[in-house]
Amino acid sequence: MIPLLGPGDDFPRVEHALDEPNGLLAAGGGLSVARLRDAYTRGIFPWFSEGDPVLWWCPDPRMVLPTDAVHVSHSLRRRLRHGGFTFTFDRAFTTVIRACAAPRRHEAGTWLVPAMIRAYERLFEAGLAHSIEVWIDGDLAGGLYGVAVGRMFFGESMFTRKTDASKIAIALLARQLARWQFPLIDCQMRTDHLASLGAIEIPRRDFVRAIRTLVDQPGVPSPWAADADLTSSVA
Repeated sequence: MIPLLGPGDDFPRVEHALDEPNGLLAAGGGLSVARLRDAYTRGIFPWFSEGDPVLWWCPDPRMVLPTDAVHVSHSLRRRLRHGGFTFTFDRAFTTVIRACAAPRRHEAGTWLVPAMIRAYERLFEAGLAHSIEVWIDGDLAGGLYGVAVGRMFFGESMFTRKTDASKIAIALLARQLARWQFPLIDCQMRTDHLASLGAIEIPRRDFVRAIRTLVDQPGVPSPWAADADLTSSVA
């Protein structure tokens, strides 16, 4: 059994999360800005379906992407060199998160239910959530969003409408974060796509130990802005 949180209840220790399903820690407690910020500082994130209570997770192991070790393939490097796109931060947060929530091929439904979308929009308004956008011919071609606390970035979801657009987004985000001295992007759980980009699994205890220091460091003020030479530095 997992605890059901009331509005003022603290999260249990992450070591108490279930082994099956991996990382399920608690339910309830709402999705206020304060609750979400507290969750991320502890390495906990929400994930639930429409009609379910809010469910909180901290899986073991944890998938992370070191910002100085992103794998940029030869084809992606060529795409970055040739250009034909623009890259922005925090320009279209609501459009990005709603694109991430849209149904995808071979998948039924979405975990980004309306309550989650509203919660992350409030985080964006509070300067804690950020979007990364890739534009081609003036249209939003791909991107991702996540939460930043201190010098730690917690990735949440990405989408693509054009070939390589989401890969461009994560490669450029990682380079910018490395410049800002963010060493890690939290990717939560393993996928082959993330592994192909250089993400690795680490024990939960190591992840929690690492972020404990990072979330207490001074953050980068909102809205974020990309360095002018960012694309050329990756290509």
